[in-house]
Amino acid sequence: MVLPKAIAVAQCAMCRASVENNVSNGDTTVGASLNLGILYLFVAPYLLAAVIGFLWYRNSKKKKLAKAS
Repeated sequence: MVLPKAIAVAQCAMCRASVENNVSNGDTTVGASLNLGILYLFVAPYLLAAVIGFLWYRNSKKKKLAKAS
């Protein structure tokens, strides 16, 4: 799903304002935590797809070995 830039930026105004306020006060932990959360949300679907793919591959390999014997 592709969102126009105006919609994507509008949904993050409060987070951005909070991070900018904290960074200007010298606190960078909120920005680092926000970045970690973004990375977690980015990686989770790919990790889930990889696990499902591995389980599917392992199951099909077991079925082929059972058929051959």
